[in-house]
Amino acid sequence: MKLKTKLTLGVGLLFLLIVLLSVIGSVYINKLKSDTEKILTANYNSIEFSKNMLLALDKISSDSAVAIRDFRKNSILQEKNLTEFGEKEATQNLNLHFRDYLQQPTVEKEKMIREDLVTIMSLNMKGIERKSDIAIITAENATFWIVSLGTVCFLIAVVLLVNLPQTIAEPIKQLTFSIRQIADKNYNQRVHFKGSEEFNDLARSFNIMAEKLQEYESSTLSKQLMDKKRIETLVNNMHDAVIGLDEHHYIYMINDEALKITNLKKEEMIGKTAHEVALNNDLIRELLKNAENPAKEPIKIVADHKENYFEQEIIPINIVKTGEKEKKNIGKVILLRNITPFKELDFAKTNFIATISHELKTPISAIKMGVQLLENQKFGTLNEQQQELLKSINEDGQRLLDITGELLNLSQVETGNIRLQIESCNPKEMVQAAIKNVEKLAEQKSISITAQYLTGDQDFVSADFDKTVWVMNNFLSNAIKHSFQEERIAVTVERQASSVRFSITDTGKGIDEKYHRQIFDRYFQVPGEHQNGTGLGLAISKNFIEKQYGEIGVKSLPDHGSTFYFVLPLA
Repeated sequence: MKLKTKLTLGVGLLFLLIVLLSVIGSVYINKLKSDTEKILTANYNSIEFSKNMLLALDKISSDSAVAIRDFRKNSILQEKNLTEFGEKEATQNLNLHFRDYLQQPTVEKEKMIREDLVTIMSLNMKGIERKSDIAIITAENATFWIVSLGTVCFLIAVVLLVNLPQTIAEPIKQLTFSIRQIADKNYNQRVHFKGSEEFNDLARSFNIMAEKLQEYESSTLSKQLMDKKRIETLVNNMHDAVIGLDEHHYIYMINDEALKITNLKKEEMIGKTAHEVALNNDLIRELLKNAENPAKEPIKIVADHKENYFEQEIIPINIVKTGEKEKKNIGKVILLRNITPFKELDFAKTNFIATISHELKTPISAIKMGVQLLENQKFGTLNEQQQELLKSINEDGQRLLDITGELLNLSQVETGNIRLQIESCNPKEMVQAAIKNVEKLAEQKSISITAQYLTGDQDFVSADFDKTVWVMNNFLSNAIKHSFQEERIAVTVERQASSVRFSITDTGKGIDEKYHRQIFDRYFQVPGEHQNGTGLGLAISKNFIEKQYGEIGVKSLPDHGSTFYFVLPLA
């Protein structure tokens, strides 16, 4: 519990009891005052009036006129001060007997008047006794409550007096001792308070301060400088370019490799903001743009009269400060990884593939031509085994020809030498051309291909006719390959807002959703499938469509078939 809460409860309760004590005392004092006033005004006055009437009765014989007047005066006052039970009847009898006495004075009548006055005085005396008893009970109750509440207030005051100074003084004493220890550079000192939350928070803050001072003391300036030198030497000897930015985008670190490719001096960058340097440096400007929107493609930089390729990586720097729990960002490091040797190898590989594919295409075509001549049996009749052998050679030759064609297309894609002839094309003609190319393949599995056109006669697309038909051929060939015997493949062409969507749907095994992103990657093939392709067709299709400013994708679920689609803009 907080100390403030304890003090509020203790002092507040004591204050409340004191107020209650004052109220009870005031109530009982007023009640005693009321009881006393009732005795004085009611009973005492009646006795006084009766005594005066007795004195007046004694003086009637000597001074009758004055005595009668005094008697009547006190009698009237008595009539107005009737407070006890039976006093009214006694007063009425008194007045009646006094009138009879004035008409004919006798000793008997005077005796009766005196008896009436004694009765009135007796009644008021009993009233005084009864009201005195009530006043005594009131006084006893007042004494009980005042003493009880006073005792409780005393006990609370004693508890506060005993505990409060100790509760406040002891933590202050410990804290004072610990501060002196810290002043003497004893940074191992820690405080641990028990009790209120305020002192616990104070102890926690003090311990964090001592921990930070201990951390600072243990790391000397010379050690820090040596560590800084080590890091700088390590960073400067890296083959990758490194640029360090703080949380406000000030450049605080840059290695020699980064200075070389930016063509700047160290003093022109250190201590300045990256945006300030970017005003006069295209590379830094490009790096900042990529830092906010990371680029997928490598950055090409001309350095030493040579094209160099770099992959950019942004590494955020997050630390947890001493005494804190949450991570805080204090900047980032831009890392440029030099991938030029790998690019050169990739170019060499692409050129090799293009050369080999081109060189292989001619002899493969010659082999296929020779096989066709043999199949025509112009050079003699073939037996059944020879015909089967020729059929196998023809299929393998066609497969090699398809592979070399894909490899040539891949080399074009990788070198960026895709030659597109963009023109206004009729979607229906492209679909019909693609279906015609795969008719024989579909007939082998008794698969029917249907086409549905949900476009107008004037809905032409802006595309390369041959490349787009090649993509549809690839989709249809895959659909036939993964469909069962006597299934159906549907081709749908539909008009969208400003584009046309081509969809090829089969009823095959389908593709698990976790492979959808990789399906268009080079050399990727869905695990578990019968692998009889190169894994290049969909990757080349993706490049062909995207080069035409289109979009390509797949929708598929296991055992529910697949739909491969691409979208091309309207002409």
